[in-house]
Amino acid sequence: MRYGLIAGNGKFPFLVLDAARSQGIDMVVAAIKEEAFEEINSAARTVHWIGLGQLGKLIKTFKQEGVTRVVMAGQVKHKQIFSSIVPDLKLVKLLAGLASKNTDSLIGAVARVLEEEGIVLMESTAFLQPLLPEPGVLTARAPNPSESRDIEYGRHIAREIARMDIGQSVVVRDQACVAVEAMEGTDHLIRRAATLAGNQPITVVKVSKPKQDMRFDVPVIGLPTIELMVQTNATALAIDARRTLLIDREKVVALANAHQISIVACEPE
Repeated sequence: MRYGLIAGNGKFPFLVLDAARSQGIDMVVAAIKEEAFEEINSAARTVHWIGLGQLGKLIKTFKQEGVTRVVMAGQVKHKQIFSSIVPDLKLVKLLAGLASKNTDSLIGAVARVLEEEGIVLMESTAFLQPLLPEPGVLTARAPNPSESRDIEYGRHIAREIARMDIGQSVVVRDQACVAVEAMEGTDHLIRRAATLAGNQPITVVKVSKPKQDMRFDVPVIGLPTIELMVQTNATALAIDARRTLLIDREKVVALANAHQISIVACEPE
C-alpha cells in the first residue's frame, strides 16, 4: 500500500510527512501550486506540483505512483477556489453536477471521484492523533467570568455558522458578536474584529462543524494565531477538543502564558 499527500499551505503538510516517516511511510506529495510552500520539495522524496483545478492530473499522478490512500493537509484559502481556479475537464464535470459549491460539497465530491478511481481519502489527522487536545484549560490561566460568558455565547453563534458552512470562528466582546468568519480565514477575522472593537479585549472562538469530516477542513491553531492575538489584544481562545489540531503546542502555550492569554479546549456538541 502506498500513501499520498495533497499539500496546501502552512505547517500541517510537513507535520504529516514527519509523522508518516516516523512510521516508515514514504508519502508521494501532490503539492498545490497556488498554496504549498516550496520547502515541500526538500521534505519529501517524490513531489509533483499540481494546479488547484487539475483534478485529472492529480488522479493520473497518484495512479502512476501506485497511490491508493491519500491525506489532505494544509490550508487552501476559500477565495482561491473562486479566484484562482482554472478547472480541467474532470473538474468541470464535477462542478456541473454540484447543487451547491460550498467547501464541503466541493471537496466531498472530489473525495467521491478519488474513491471511484480506487484512491481512498483518509482522515487528515490519521498520523497526528497526539496533536488533538483533550477537553480542559490548556494554559496557566483559565478564562475569567467575562471571557467564559463570551465563550459560551460565541460557541452558540460559531456552531450555527459552521452548520451553515459559512465559517468556523467568531470574535466576541461582552456577549456581543463583533465579527464572524467567512472566506477570509481566522487570522483576517481577528484583525477585522480588533479594528471594530477599537483594540479593546476580545475573545476568539473556533469550532468544528456539527458533522466535521476529519478528511478535510479540520480546524487548526498554531503559533501565528497566538502571535496575532497578542498584537490585537485578544485575551482568550476557545477550540473544540479532539477536533482541532494544535500545532507546536509547547510554544503556543508558552507564548499564551507569557501574555496572560487563556486557551481552553471545549467538549464538542
